[in-house]
Amino acid sequence: MATATMTSKGQITIPLEMRTELGLKPGDKVIFAKNQGGRYVLYPKNGSVQQLKGILGEFDRVISIEEMNEAVAQGVAGKLAHEEVETV
Repeated sequence: MATATMTSKGQITIPLEMRTELGLKPGDKVIFAKNQGGRYVLYPKNGSVQQLKGILGEFDRVISIEEMNEAVAQGVAGKLAHEEVETV
């Protein structure tokens, strides 16, 4: 098991064996995703979309594009409702 220590600036060096296995090079970006079990998983951002399959676990049902659009619209509307409007 590889370990790393976080600096006072919140920086962590990813251990060599993990960088090698993930194919990470200097300048690459990584994604930290929380899975359904509540654990965080690290993924190389430079990888293919196929590598992201299953990172959030299994879902109970498949939703349509229309349902996704509606959920996004509701989220945006809720966010806008909570923002203060500045008057000039």
